[in-house]
Amino acid sequence: MSIEDRISGFRTRLEDYNSRLDSLRGHFDVEAREEELRELNARIEDPALWEKPEEAQKLMQDRTRLERTLKNYGDSTTALEEALMLFEMGADEGDQATQVEAVETLDAVQKEIEAMELARMLGGETDAESAFLDINAGSGGTEAQDWAEMLLRMYLRWAERKGFKTELMECTAGEEAGIKSATVSIKGEYAYGFLKAEVGVHRLVRKSPYDSGNRRHTSFASVFAYPDIEKEIEIDIDPSDVRTDTYRASGAGGQHINKTDSAVRLTHIPTNIVVQCQNDRSQHKNRAAAWNMLKARLYEHELNLRNAEKQEIEDSKTDIGWGHQIRSYVLDQSRIKDLRTGMETGNTQAFLDGDIDAFVQAQLMGIKRGDSSGE
Repeated sequence: MSIEDRISGFRTRLEDYNSRLDSLRGHFDVEAREEELRELNARIEDPALWEKPEEAQKLMQDRTRLERTLKNYGDSTTALEEALMLFEMGADEGDQATQVEAVETLDAVQKEIEAMELARMLGGETDAESAFLDINAGSGGTEAQDWAEMLLRMYLRWAERKGFKTELMECTAGEEAGIKSATVSIKGEYAYGFLKAEVGVHRLVRKSPYDSGNRRHTSFASVFAYPDIEKEIEIDIDPSDVRTDTYRASGAGGQHINKTDSAVRLTHIPTNIVVQCQNDRSQHKNRAAAWNMLKARLYEHELNLRNAEKQEIEDSKTDIGWGHQIRSYVLDQSRIKDLRTGMETGNTQAFLDGDIDAFVQAQLMGIKRGDSSGE
């Protein structure tokens, strides 16, 4: 787009951004959030609060989130006002460079508004929490297990890009290559809100490196996310409803192989929810971590019972195959396509290296781009 076209479109863009900010003001209820921030500050200043460090930490996180929301909204409003003044001054003086500077201010504000609109999509009860991510290989042996490991790497790279902290809680290796399953803890603000857009079956089509005939194979793996509730969860679990199994943690072998049954698997019999933890050499620590994971899963289970759509996603986890995929990765054609939004990319390597934000945002914001039929 030429400089003249950008300048001529300034007022239309300005009107659009002011309208979107007005919509955000109503959604965020700025006045109510300002009052909420004042109340939070008063609670944080109470010396008695610091006798409860976990509650204090949660309040501090809530305050930081509120402060950031209000600052982003206020800064964007001020920037639009300043851009208009700058643009009109340039027009009066016939100074194109000043008008271009005003246009560039709009470019920066556009990014802030889009970020706030995305945050509006992440308004669920647990969206701001950290997450646990489960990855399971579908049928197909080594090829499917290799695909599951590729997805694990992709999400670890994505989390690294976001500045999130990751920890592999459980990983079951495949017989020849890849993994059968893995559970990853991803610590960071809105990790669950983002990752819920990735829940579903992921389909890989490629010429298999494990096929001596170099034939094309189709493989499936499922991805499921649930919130890691950092606050204390009020979930009443009857110990008699939970079966505990211990087993030897898998590893690469050699002198560091685990020679004790330190890994822990918990099965909640009424719901058939299973969690596993083997990341520590101590069975005691693995057991404690597994119980926290189980509480988080049961918390999400209760939320799902109140939300039919989420329950449908939960139910679909058991069928990892045709008809349930949300995205196709056709590597020999250099094409990745999301079947819900129609988003496509030809840069498959960057995507598998964790550059997935555009697809995540499109799904969260309900953006549809063209035909959503899969190959």
